[in-house]
Amino acid sequence: MPLSTARDAGRPRYLQIADDLSQQIQEAIGDPQAKLRPGAKVPSESELMDRYSVAQGTVRKAMTELRVRGLVDTHHGRGSFVRKAPPVQRKSSDRFRRSHRKAGKAAYLAEAEQAGAKPSVRMLFVGQTDAPAEVATRLGLPAGTKVLARRRLYYSDGIPTEEATSYLPWDLAESIPQLREENPGPGGIYARLEERGDLLVEFRETVRVRLATKEEQTALSLSPGAPVIHLTRDAQIESGRVVEVCDTLMSADQFVLEYRIPAAD
Repeated sequence: MPLSTARDAGRPRYLQIADDLSQQIQEAIGDPQAKLRPGAKVPSESELMDRYSVAQGTVRKAMTELRVRGLVDTHHGRGSFVRKAPPVQRKSSDRFRRSHRKAGKAAYLAEAEQAGAKPSVRMLFVGQTDAPAEVATRLGLPAGTKVLARRRLYYSDGIPTEEATSYLPWDLAESIPQLREENPGPGGIYARLEERGDLLVEFRETVRVRLATKEEQTALSLSPGAPVIHLTRDAQIESGRVVEVCDTLMSADQFVLEYRIPAAD
């Protein structure tokens, strides 16, 4: 299939193919009869080689580009498929509103529902552990200090999108028993902290982007070479103490990070 638009002049062939397939995928949204509708299998390498009259390496580069754009998933032995889930929009200025906690909704559940997705969570671990070096520094504790860890896997419409581990000082875990339970109750751990009188006043997030490890690819059902967002958040109370450090890995093509930053004087 020839690609001969003015935009294609001088562009690498694999990008021309990726653009053409991207357009077909976008046009297929909402059309249950379209060949490249959400969830449909992408034609095989040999089919694409014949269609576009190119070598295997060119097709593979085009498929890599589609994965980077978040349009397809590739599964070993099964092939590539058009992604089903749209990105979840994370709004930093809204997701930690106290009104959500008072309504009994933890941050992830509130943001997923606002995005029109069906959220769910699976608890992977709750218990005492040694604080990793970076976490200990953020909590103001010596490295290796015993802390409470809460590790969970979050889903959007049944698709794993985020794995997060919260670390809290052990004295808080001892004084608030619900923190050591799989389900800490309506509003999550932040609601339990504020019920005790520890009013949360600030959240500080550090964001990095990198390629997923093999273990992370498995946990989040990612294609090889897929990027992840590595976000680390501190939760601080009125006294200035950091009462939680949350280490989070997110499927990069499932999230849009939106921040509202007031202009300084």
